Amino acid sequence: MRRHEFQPGRLIAGLALLVAGVLYLLDSTGEADLPWFAVVPITMGGLTLAALAGLVTYAVRRDRRDRITESSDR
Repeated sequence: MRRHEFQPGRLIAGLALLVAGVLYLLDSTGEADLPWFAVVPITMGGLTLAALAGLVTYAVRRDRRDRITESSDR
């Protein structure tokens, strides 16, 4: 398998949805008493953090790519 770019936004989104799923699983088995509306802020907060991480990653990579092409043009 070829190496691919690390994408922290996708990692954060996956972890947030995994946490939401585990919380629902714990609630359904009776291990935790979780109100039904508690997972929505966790999910939305995780997806918001993932979007911010994705935007920062994109900006850093675009800036790095622009600097490389600018230095090769000289």
